[in-house]
Amino acid sequence: MTNEAPPRIGDLLRSAATRATPLIRDTADSSLGSPTPCAEYDVRALLNHLFDVVVNFQALAAKGSADFSRIPDRLAEGGWRESFEAEIGKLVDAWSAPGAEEGTSGAMGLPARTVGFMVVLDLTVHVWDLARATGRSFDPDPAVVAELVDEVERMAPMARRMSVFEEPVDLPADATAFERLLATTGRDPRPEAWSRG
Repeated sequence: MTNEAPPRIGDLLRSAATRATPLIRDTADSSLGSPTPCAEYDVRALLNHLFDVVVNFQALAAKGSADFSRIPDRLAEGGWRESFEAEIGKLVDAWSAPGAEEGTSGAMGLPARTVGFMVVLDLTVHVWDLARATGRSFDPDPAVVAELVDEVERMAPMARRMSVFEEPVDLPADATAFERLLATTGRDPRPEAWSRG
């Protein structure tokens, strides 16, 4: 019996992008000032953060450097939805390129595959944040969630030390795999847990 090769980051990103892109594209201008489950971001800031992640992680796939010190307001530019979609396509291509998952990447010298999982996670949980902030539903690919679960558990202690994740949320026993993934990052997926106000 042979072990199956783990899914490639590029393939996981392609699937995540397929679910994320329509929600980003269909975000109304009227909702850009709405609060999100990320207390520090309204919808506009959340989208600008995710846009910045998408662009910088293209460079990380190629073992280049990333600059998260300043987040430009890309939503101030005309055609930002089309630009966002194009950059997500470039991100998928970058992580699908030969060698993208090999070696180390980023200023912390993490395994490239771990860095790749970070952007898969962002393109999943921040799109959930966006959906919740704008009163829409979001169902990620179960195959993507299944691959993220163990990686997120592994990265959680470091992410909490860096204040990227909050403390985990306790959920009932019948919670889904995605709800548990969100809870590990400090998000409470229950409908009554957060209101758009």
